[in-house]
Amino acid sequence: MAERAALEELVKLQGERVRGLKQQKASAELIEEEVAKLLKLKAQLGPDESKQKFVLKTPKDFDIAGNFDPMIPDAECLKIMCEILSSLQIGDFLVKVNDRRILDGMFAICGVPDSKFRTICSSVDKLDKMSWEEVKNEMVGEKGLAPEVADRIGDYVQQHGGVSLVEQLLQDPKLSQNKQALEGLRDLKLLFEYLALFGIDDKISFDLSLARGLDYYTGVIYEAVLLQTPAQAGEEPLGVGSVAAGGRYDGLVGMFDPKGRKVPCVGLSIGVERIFSIVEQRLEVLEEKVRTTETQVLVASAQKKLLEERLKLVSELWDAGIKAELLYKKNPKLLNQLQYCEEAGIPLVAIIGEQELKDGVIKLRSVTSREEVDVRRGDLVEEIKRRTGQPLCIC
Repeated sequence: MAERAALEELVKLQGERVRGLKQQKASAELIEEEVAKLLKLKAQLGPDESKQKFVLKTPKDFDIAGNFDPMIPDAECLKIMCEILSSLQIGDFLVKVNDRRILDGMFAICGVPDSKFRTICSSVDKLDKMSWEEVKNEMVGEKGLAPEVADRIGDYVQQHGGVSLVEQLLQDPKLSQNKQALEGLRDLKLLFEYLALFGIDDKISFDLSLARGLDYYTGVIYEAVLLQTPAQAGEEPLGVGSVAAGGRYDGLVGMFDPKGRKVPCVGLSIGVERIFSIVEQRLEVLEEKVRTTETQVLVASAQKKLLEERLKLVSELWDAGIKAELLYKKNPKLLNQLQYCEEAGIPLVAIIGEQELKDGVIKLRSVTSREEVDVRRGDLVEEIKRRTGQPLCIC
């Protein structure tokens, strides 16, 4: 019990260290190293028998005989990643893929000592930010790798392409003789076949420099990056790194199972904060504000004692499928209502006044241009839909 308590305390302290590094926005490499330490401590801790047991479940079509094709869910994850990034409209992107088995096999045939695999892996992963010469100097000067071994690594990690590169490496006289690398290359070839069927192979590049520092990856790894485009006027090029990443980690969940059962896993994550940075910068350049609501029109009043009329009109708009709202004050000032629209990014204001009620019209105001027009109440829904791009009613 005392030993378990000591391990639990170490897990707690390491968890606090990881959270602290994230808050301090430490380097990704340092955070990944500390996360790996935390996972190892949790694995040593094992399950708490005093807590409710849970059952690990594998996919229904998975069996020991090997009928489960792991590349199908990998290809599906990449398809999902591409769909998400395309829908965000943040620019052209490229998804780089590799396989940890290919990396490990490559290091082995190049002569990297087993004890240096992970540290050399972290150096290779910097090739998207540093030149090959800088990476080589780090491996040789800081990590003690023999120069000739580094040169052999360089011959591989500077290559990138599509399925043709996979086929080329399958014929490589050295790499093809390594069991791990051969398994990884065969799976990647199959993956590219599925990606072509999904219609996204043009968005995917096989990149031998992609390493992904976390130790728990066991197979395919991937990372999405934005393609550099010329900066627009007033826009600084953003070095945000990857905007999405993921991979296969078949051994991770089993670390927490007392029986050590293998549970195949694959997943991805989206870099929400990095994407926000891109969107915010572009909005600043365009001098646009972020809309904080989907509201299309605010129902406003020009004079006092018109709350009931505002409620009637907002109800009519809701019934017509218009996203409308009103301020909850009984007698809000018109200026305050207009300012609210500007701050929230609401494009239109439907203004009711005593004269409008007499004339049977609604004053429709564009928040950006401040142009106002009188619209017959019966035509208001169609006019709002026309201005907001909604389908018009054909009666």
